Amino acid sequence: MTQTERPDDTDVEPERVRRRRSRPADAPSGKASVSTGRRISFWTGCGLIVAGLAVLGWVAWQFWGTNWQSGQRQDDVRRALQSGWGDGQDVVRTDFGNATAIVHIPKFGKDYAVPVLEGSSQEVLAAGVGHMADTADAGAAGNYVLAGHRVTHGEPFAELPSLEPGDEVVVETRAATYTYVLDTGGQDLVIPFTQTWVLDPKPVNPHGGTQPPADAGDHLITLLTCSEIFHTDNRSVVFGHLVETKPTGESAAG
Repeated sequence: MTQTERPDDTDVEPERVRRRRSRPADAPSGKASVSTGRRISFWTGCGLIVAGLAVLGWVAWQFWGTNWQSGQRQDDVRRALQSGWGDGQDVVRTDFGNATAIVHIPKFGKDYAVPVLEGSSQEVLAAGVGHMADTADAGAAGNYVLAGHRVTHGEPFAELPSLEPGDEVVVETRAATYTYVLDTGGQDLVIPFTQTWVLDPKPVNPHGGTQPPADAGDHLITLLTCSEIFHTDNRSVVFGHLVETKPTGESAAG
């Protein structure tokens, strides 16, 4: 072959084919998956933090907020009672129920003065102590039964387990002031809330355990509260009897 002759096509080297490197097909979706997972983790974490703060807020409200609120309500009811008694009303209607008395327990301090309202609804128990329905009135023959919270909502019976036989419970009404002396202590009797014999005019323990003594007379008082600090279906019960009735100056003059 001379220099002027062109080689045949068969003698030409094949052209190199340029190939583009392609990224893995799943790379973009992988990054998106990681990003989505991070967002889910972030918002889940935020949700847990918010939920935790909500729980802490609820607990704080139960243990401190409700006590503050109930303290304000008790003050309102006491003022309403004093005003109503001055107008000759034995029962004073308030925003939280009908109020009839103020209970003092000297062992709980000289400033302990909790209003007594009729019934045992949550509204009543958040504003003072409840006088159980169908039980005797203060100072009357029968069983005067009072129920109150041991924790939260003013916790008027927080220290009930510390009561001992011989401690006094003083109940002030428009007509008179009644002094009861306890026959049992705050840790002597714990019963399920379903046992209603403690509400009877003359309570008799069906199991033969703690009950008012035979010589307690016919004018009794019973205090009820939860047996434990947290929610429980059991009740701590204290019994006492009337030892003194002191009419108010207005009643004595009449």
